[in-house]
Amino acid sequence: MVARISPQHAAAGASASATPGAPLSAPGGQLAAPGAPLTDEQVNRMFRALADATRRDIVRRTLTAEASISELASAYDMSFAAVQKHVAVLEAADLVARTPQGRERIIRGNPETIRRAQELLGRFEQIWRSRIDRLDAFLAERPE
Repeated sequence: MVARISPQHAAAGASASATPGAPLSAPGGQLAAPGAPLTDEQVNRMFRALADATRRDIVRRTLTAEASISELASAYDMSFAAVQKHVAVLEAADLVARTPQGRERIIRGNPETIRRAQELLGRFEQIWRSRIDRLDAFLAERPE
């Protein structure tokens, strides 16, 4: 299922670029090109990955500077294998990329995926701000 903006939200200015029924994410199943809307599956994977504090910290660290899995593992009170599993979840969500460098695997954060998630959340914010604006207008029109 694809989240959609209702005609009422679009008509009320919920999103400047949204049209009635315009998807908030790309149709399920198709791989979104860079800069394209995220599919529901990609959104689910990303937010499930970010639901864990350790994974959020790994993303934060690797957006700041690349790090090997060994370097990341030394920062946590868990096994190397556990950190590898966290990195694999983040990689499946396209939040980080793993690049072999000799015997090590270098992890880099993917700011493009974060930007796309931010855009998606921004569209939801526009919907809610529009609802609040309409409620304010309704309450202002009511006689006291």
